[in-house]
Amino acid sequence: MITFDQVTIHYDDAPEPALRDVDLTVEEGELCLVVGHTGVGKSTLLGAVNGLVPHFTGGTLYGRVTVDGRDTAHHPPRELADVVGVVGQDPIDGFVTDTVEEELAYAMEQLATPPATMRKRVEETLDLLGLADLRHRALHELSGGQQQRVAIGSVLTAHPRILVLDEPTSALDPTAAEEVLAAVTRLVHDLGVTVLMAEHRLERVVQYADRVLHLPGDGHARIGPPADILRTSTIAPPIVELGRAADWSPLPLSIRDARRAAVPLRARLADRTPDPVRPAPAEDRARLLTARGVTVTYKSVPAVREVDLDLHAGEVTALMGRNGSGKSSLLWALQGSGPRRAGTVKVTEPHGRAGTDPHTVTAARARTLVGLVPQTPADLLYLESVAQELDQADAESGTAESARAILDRLAPAIDDATHPRDLSEGQKLALVLAIQLAAAPRVLLLDEPTRGLDYRAKTALIGVVDALAAEGRSVVISTHDVEFAARAADRVVVMAEGDIVADGPTADVIVSSPVFAPQTAKILAPLPYLTVAQFVDARSAASGEGTAHDIT
Repeated sequence: MITFDQVTIHYDDAPEPALRDVDLTVEEGELCLVVGHTGVGKSTLLGAVNGLVPHFTGGTLYGRVTVDGRDTAHHPPRELADVVGVVGQDPIDGFVTDTVEEELAYAMEQLATPPATMRKRVEETLDLLGLADLRHRALHELSGGQQQRVAIGSVLTAHPRILVLDEPTSALDPTAAEEVLAAVTRLVHDLGVTVLMAEHRLERVVQYADRVLHLPGDGHARIGPPADILRTSTIAPPIVELGRAADWSPLPLSIRDARRAAVPLRARLADRTPDPVRPAPAEDRARLLTARGVTVTYKSVPAVREVDLDLHAGEVTALMGRNGSGKSSLLWALQGSGPRRAGTVKVTEPHGRAGTDPHTVTAARARTLVGLVPQTPADLLYLESVAQELDQADAESGTAESARAILDRLAPAIDDATHPRDLSEGQKLALVLAIQLAAAPRVLLLDEPTRGLDYRAKTALIGVVDALAAEGRSVVISTHDVEFAARAADRVVVMAEGDIVADGPTADVIVSSPVFAPQTAKILAPLPYLTVAQFVDARSAASGEGTAHDIT
């Protein structure tokens, strides 16, 4: 169905090809998962399937890419639209209509699908992706996860034979992600649709893959059965890392198989208490932000209901909950820029001065109290170069440390002349963090910061967050990434329908939840392990006691 015959793709301004001598075939009815670190060429490979590369991106394609017998070099994307459906990383970039129902019908209109067929497919897709209640909603009113499901649905209605998905679950909560992946799997198994999917959150998707295509970063590609490729790949989900550490063979890819393999392991670990993932925060830490009765409504629809919340110095809080639960609305209300129907927010000033409500002061003053990085950091980037963005931040903030110095700590070696839109997702996040931190806020709010980040970049982000907490700031991270929350957060706050329904130490909240528990916790339950690192440390401690064989 998809064939790459000695394909090399070289962009004009790049020193090395993005892809080099790629030779592979993806069969009909196969779900092929594309894995690799950020910047290794995953998006280039996906774009070559429907002709976006090189027809729109530029560069030179050597070799031959054929899709259902059509050579993409001679067929631009419009001539492949009946065969290939594509969903990009940022769903809102692909929307062309105003409402959910209109967006689902748009692709079929372009393909001259009969009206009766269009109506039937729209209804089927609304049910398939759980969008029926949103059919008349404006697209701009939807949460990020809801927009992602609409984007996938708008492609599915055209019934393409090939589906190309670039991080389809990046904005979805765990339950919604499972629903989307279940729908995609049904398309593969029941209709024979070929799916090529790139995803950083491998813990969600690897068990569904028929084969894995690994891009190690040198332009080449390796393809094979998931267990074989992931055994030695440079990137792997926690379940694979745990399997590697425990030397399990065959390598399990599902929680069920891993729990079966871990039966003797759990017995041997039963009398050993793991070290905490993070040091316990000081009990006498100062309260930096106090929120009481915060209520947010949109056209009389409540998004946040009378929320009380305290944030403390040196504390990292993960804000979790399903899509549309009110997380982003709460963050914007705390920062002061978002609407707030009722309630108070007070940020404690340095030197014990009385608390200030960021909603009642100027935007520049509010940034010194609470900084916020939105779901798409690029929304805050509007100048022509990195240097201009940094200079503007310094001019507005006037603090001792320059934005350039902060950026160099977060992501060194970013060229001043680079246009912000040309940066990778991780670099954009680092740039916006530097801009916000230039104002030296005491509280920093991050809304879905791990979207588009691979495991290595997430580890680097945890280091940044730890450093901010060590400086005495309070950091709140709204996230659907349970693996990241398990490693990064001291505390987890869970929201549902605008209310806070759980609030406590990370281990207490997420281990007790079948939805938010990380893979290691599910595999080793009822033992209190959250991360693979805790297991490795326990094994190392046992090795020092001369009993390493008991845990492996």
